[in-house]
Amino acid sequence: MKTPSRLIQSLAVAAGLAAALATAPAIAQEARIAAVNSERILRDSQPAKQAQVKLEQEFSKRDRELQDMAQKIKSMADRLDKDTAVLADADRQRRQRELADLDREFQRKQREFREDLNQRRNEELAQVLERANRVIRQLAEQRKYDLIVQEAVYVNPRIDITDDVMKALNAGGK
Repeated sequence: MKTPSRLIQSLAVAAGLAAALATAPAIAQEARIAAVNSERILRDSQPAKQAQVKLEQEFSKRDRELQDMAQKIKSMADRLDKDTAVLADADRQRRQRELADLDREFQRKQREFREDLNQRRNEELAQVLERANRVIRQLAEQRKYDLIVQEAVYVNPRIDITDDVMKALNAGGK
C-alpha cells in the first residue's frame, strides 16, 4: 500500500503529465517545410542561361584559336607521316621537334583555357545561386516557412517551390 506522501507524489506527476499532454498540440505546431531543386535553377533559370551565354561569348575566341591550333597540329602530323619516307633524318627530327613543341604549347593553352573557363563558370553560377538564395529567403518570409531544403534525396511535389523561385528569378532578370 502506498503511503500518503507517495500517493500525493504520484497524483502530482500524473497531473503534470496530463497538463503537459494537454498543451503539447499548442506548442508543437506543424512545421512548414519546402524544397528547392538548386540544380534545376542553375540549369534552367534565365539568370543561369544568361550566364552561359556570357561565358560562351567571353571564351569563344580562345576556343576557336584552340580548334585552329589542333587542326594545324593534325595537318602537320599528317604531312610528317606522309613525308617520313622521303625526308632526311635531320629534317624529319626537326619537324618532329616542331610538332612536339606545338603539341606541348597546345596542351598548355588547353589546360589554361579549361581552368579559366571553370573559374569563370563557378563565379557566374555563384552569383546566380546567391540571387536564388535571396529569392528563397524572401519566399520563406512571405509564406512563413520554417525550413527550406535545397538538396534532398526525395521531394514530394507538393512542397517543391522550385517553379516559384524560378519565376521570381526570371522576373527579376528582365
